[in-house]
Amino acid sequence: MNEVIKAMKERRSVRKFKSDMPPKSDIEQIIDAGLHAPSGKNMQSAKIIAITNKKLRDEISALNCKIGGWNEDFDPFYNAPVILMVIADKSFPTSIYDGSLVMENMMLAAHSLGLGSIWIHRAKEECETPEIKKLLADLGIEGEWEGVGHCAVGYVDGDMPKPHDIKPDRVYWIE
Repeated sequence: MNEVIKAMKERRSVRKFKSDMPPKSDIEQIIDAGLHAPSGKNMQSAKIIAITNKKLRDEISALNCKIGGWNEDFDPFYNAPVILMVIADKSFPTSIYDGSLVMENMMLAAHSLGLGSIWIHRAKEECETPEIKKLLADLGIEGEWEGVGHCAVGYVDGDMPKPHDIKPDRVYWIE
């Protein structure tokens, strides 16, 4: 089977990570795969914020947890040490789709490197908070940005989740 298709079929969302930090070279490869995602008119409107600083990672986790309405001790990033936050320029009509493709490329790249990943939502709501607006400003990111998602990455703690059955009636052929 083709290696790309194999990765697509085998990749699963991981909800339990070891705290060990993957090598920076692996994180860089994952980011590079995200940067190579297709985008509308090749505008490349999505940006990636790579968060490996544990203090900042924990602060964003707490903010995400609060937005999600969970107990304070819940980690919505499932202990993943790397958070790749994808944001999209609101002025581009395809920015959310472009950012979604970035997310998928990064999740497939993580899997191909033997790492686990999961798409975590609420980045949209986070980008509306003063904390994240300040973070973006501190990074020199100007303009109006919408959070697409967080690609939480790390070593899987335990077994890789098993695949689910594919639902029927999802493809209709017109020949």
